[in-house]
Amino acid sequence: MIYITRKEHFNAAHKLFNPAWDEARNAEIFGKCANKNWHGHNYDLYVTVKGKINPDTGFVVNLKDLSEIIKRDVIELLDHKNLNVDVPNMPLMPSTENVAIFIWNILAPKIQSMGATLHGIKLYETANNYVEYFGEH
Repeated sequence: MIYITRKEHFNAAHKLFNPAWDEARNAEIFGKCANKNWHGHNYDLYVTVKGKINPDTGFVVNLKDLSEIIKRDVIELLDHKNLNVDVPNMPLMPSTENVAIFIWNILAPKIQSMGATLHGIKLYETANNYVEYFGEH
């Protein structure tokens, strides 16, 4: 089994808040991330796929094809959007954890149709904070 990773990038805004809590509780838990006027991130997305090498191409998947799928189905959906408002089916709490799972659910079946398996999503929210998701096991 071999693993290969494609990196893409998008920018998006969001707000972390629990509507069952008052402003003080949201501010206590989420700090600046609960800003009523939102805040944004420059996300770096790493998509790792695994599989066997095709003897005819030498590839697990064609990275050009993988990049096109990521751009069409994820980046176009999320880039320069408000994750709380503009993205259909986004969880109410668009934390980096939930966004990574959201991306996984979009890409896993598409990568499967390419003859490979989605191994992991790594989503950097900042240079210091990132999430890794490997699907439900």
